[in-house]
Amino acid sequence: MDLANPTRFMSFSGRLLPWLGGACALAFAAGLYLTFFVAPDDYQQGATVKIMFLHVPAAWLAMMCYSIMAISALGTLVWKHPLADVSARAAAPIGAAFTFLSLVTGSLWGKPMWGTYWVWDARLTSVLVLFVMYLGLIALWRTMEDPIRAGKAAAVLTLVGAVNLPIIKFSVDWWNTLHQPASVMRLDGPTIHPTILWPLLTMALAFTLLFLVMHLMAMRNEILRRRLRTLQLGAAGTRVAAARPQAAE
Repeated sequence: MDLANPTRFMSFSGRLLPWLGGACALAFAAGLYLTFFVAPDDYQQGATVKIMFLHVPAAWLAMMCYSIMAISALGTLVWKHPLADVSARAAAPIGAAFTFLSLVTGSLWGKPMWGTYWVWDARLTSVLVLFVMYLGLIALWRTMEDPIRAGKAAAVLTLVGAVNLPIIKFSVDWWNTLHQPASVMRLDGPTIHPTILWPLLTMALAFTLLFLVMHLMAMRNEILRRRLRTLQLGAAGTRVAAARPQAAE
């Protein structure tokens, strides 16, 4: 695949980013308009329900980011794809940010609805575990100096942590939780009204485009960082080699 070459990836992503950025801005403009001027207040929750248009897309993207990292981990361990570890490492801070946003907005939404900011139910606890997994992976990448060893270790840990994704998804079905069951991604179709569904889907699209923009930018930065590290190691090796004849004299 042509994009497996970092140089070709840099060229392609550089051309794609302006278009993705423009589409992201348009999607957010449309999503915010639908959220505040089309989506009605809930008859029980009032305007508080509009937190949903931040909370739900953030939760979806938190899981999607980790899914991409798990696929990248397979690329690192199985297919030895040269950009797999770059993709996983670039996605981790973004996924952590989406997970944190999901936890914060969920707490703010939960206070007026449940009377508390936090309960240790299955959905909330499993999302908190996901956030801790993100932080642990970020720390692992930063702790190990060798990017190849760090990438392999992080890939193994990422795949182990992927077992948490179905727990998050099906926790509302497997256990008695305060969260309502799925109302959008259902085999028999969404169960929420179109005046709420379309703003929600538009905001989800906007968040997805935002992730793609940030992910590509982060991958480009990681590629440049690794190139700089290679140049620094090469320069250090040259200095050591040049110093040896002088020491011998």
